[in-house]
Amino acid sequence: MGIQRKDLLSIHDLSQSEVFEILDLAKDLKAKKKRGEEHHLLKGKTLGMIFSKASTRTRVSFEVGMWQLGGMALFLSSKDLQIGRGEPIQDTARVLSRYVDGIMIRTFSHDNVKELAAHSTIPIINGLTDLLHPCQALTDIFTVLEYKGSLKGLKMAYIGDGNNMVNALMQACVKVGMDISAATPKGYEPDAEIVAEAKEDAKATGSTVTLLNDPLAAAKGADVIYTDVWASMGQESEQAIRAKAFKGFQVNNEVMAAANKGAIVLHCLPAHRGEEITDEVMEGPQSVVFDEAENRLHVQKAIMALFMGKK
Repeated sequence: MGIQRKDLLSIHDLSQSEVFEILDLAKDLKAKKKRGEEHHLLKGKTLGMIFSKASTRTRVSFEVGMWQLGGMALFLSSKDLQIGRGEPIQDTARVLSRYVDGIMIRTFSHDNVKELAAHSTIPIINGLTDLLHPCQALTDIFTVLEYKGSLKGLKMAYIGDGNNMVNALMQACVKVGMDISAATPKGYEPDAEIVAEAKEDAKATGSTVTLLNDPLAAAKGADVIYTDVWASMGQESEQAIRAKAFKGFQVNNEVMAAANKGAIVLHCLPAHRGEEITDEVMEGPQSVVFDEAENRLHVQKAIMALFMGKK
């Protein structure tokens, strides 16, 4: 068992079969957890977890997941590491490669993660950067698969900021044959290079990537409605400006009425209720947000087992 590549930096780097290998193992590990069956696939292994950004779900799910796999996880704050005092990333990569069996990093710059991977001899897992959030996006399509039974031909509508979340979702959707429409205010579109890559990947699966500035148009015919906060970590000073720009980009009953009957609602959390999503939708029957949050545990366990397991 084990994917024949060293790192998970971007879903774009994965083949379709590798994506489904992650989803299949996540399903198996979730079932084992529910049955109380031991699944120590990483017995005796250690994961170093580097955090430059605050976290609830990422830290807890990786730490608990590693323990459930029979290994241990070390929380490494950038404030505590020498990397926070100017030690080169390449030096940190070489040293940690001799101590631990894998590294999960949650930070700002995607380039830092690529540099860490370039100089390490162990697997690097991207726990989030300003550009991409691959573990979350893989979790999201796993959750869609649970609720819908299949993925190909479904439509996801993303409404909100063109941030790391929609970048990763575009990559994930096109790998599995899902269409995605992203509605953002003008000037807040997703990363152009990521969009180009996703459209190229979409040719192989027959899926589509559509960028819009109209939430209702994006939601029309959607099987999945997705949103995220309007101001991500590091953008707090822009909150007032963004609140004005994103007026009209809220997931509410009007948006849900435009989607297909039975559409599910996803949000990567934390949610600012009353801003990007109403409390009514968040707590409504179509919301599967907390099942989605739980699935971070199962999908990330699959990722760790496949990337850090026996090659």
